[in-house]
Amino acid sequence: MASYIVLGKFTDQGIKTVKDSPTRAEAFKKVCEGVGARMIGVQWTIGAYDLVAMFEGTEEAVTAALLKLGSAGNVTTQTLRAYSADEFKAILRNV
Repeated sequence: MASYIVLGKFTDQGIKTVKDSPTRAEAFKKVCEGVGARMIGVQWTIGAYDLVAMFEGTEEAVTAALLKLGSAGNVTTQTLRAYSADEFKAILRNV
């Protein structure tokens, strides 16, 4: 199962309702499960991004979940494919 790190920024709409963000994150966790992805965790941050989340699932499942998230209009995201040490070692064998 593939892992993804998602960096998020609140939109104008999202920051106006920032107090609802933890509740929205819990609801989104269920959305992920509904499309076959898993949100492992989310952390709210300060700096260039407002939150960082980690997901597992197929590329299609994670993409579907993130499209649903984006369509709600509260955050914009940047997604990074993440590799475990074992996955990265396997990749390096071909380098």
